[in-house]
Amino acid sequence: MVAYQGGDFSAFEELYRRLAPKLRGYLSALTWRASATEDLLQEAFLQMHRSRRTYLPGRPVTPWAFAVARHVYLMHRRDIVRRSKHEDAFGDGVPDLPVPPAVESLATREAVLLALRELAQDGREALLLHHVWGFSFGEIGSLLGIREVTARVRTHRAISTLRKLLAAENPRGNGYDGR
Repeated sequence: MVAYQGGDFSAFEELYRRLAPKLRGYLSALTWRASATEDLLQEAFLQMHRSRRTYLPGRPVTPWAFAVARHVYLMHRRDIVRRSKHEDAFGDGVPDLPVPPAVESLATREAVLLALRELAQDGREALLLHHVWGFSFGEIGSLLGIREVTARVRTHRAISTLRKLLAAENPRGNGYDGR
C-alpha cells in the first residue's frame, strides 16, 4: 500500500489480488445480491484509489480496505432506499459466503446460509467479520463505529441465534445438543 501511495501503480495489482477475494465475500454478505457484489467491489477499489492518501503507513491495510468497502455498501444501500422502499433486501438468492467455523459442523452449507439470512444485519455483519474474516472485536468496533464490547455482544448474540436456528432446523443432526 505504501508503494501504491508513492505512485507505484503496479503495486495496485498486488493489492487487488490480495484484497479482492476478502472484500468480495464481505460485500456479498452485506448485499445478498450477486449482481451488485461485483459492482460494489469495483466501486470499493475505485474509492480506495481516490482515498489512498488517507491510509496511514504502518497500520494494517485490511481494516482500512474493509472500511472503504463498508462505506461504498452504505452509499449503495441509501441509494436503494431512496429509489424503492419495497425492493427485496436479499435480491437474487443466497450469496456464496464462507460458513463460519463455529457452526460448520451443525448443518449443511445451504442450511447455514439460509439461517444467516434470518439474522439481523448488524449481528450477521459482526459475526462474519469475526468468525470468517478474522477481525478482532476492537477492529470490528472501529469498522462499524461501535464500542469493542458492543461488537463482542453482537457477535455472541448472532452466533447463539444461528445455533438455535440450526438446531430447530436439524434437532438431531451432527451431535449438536442445543446448548
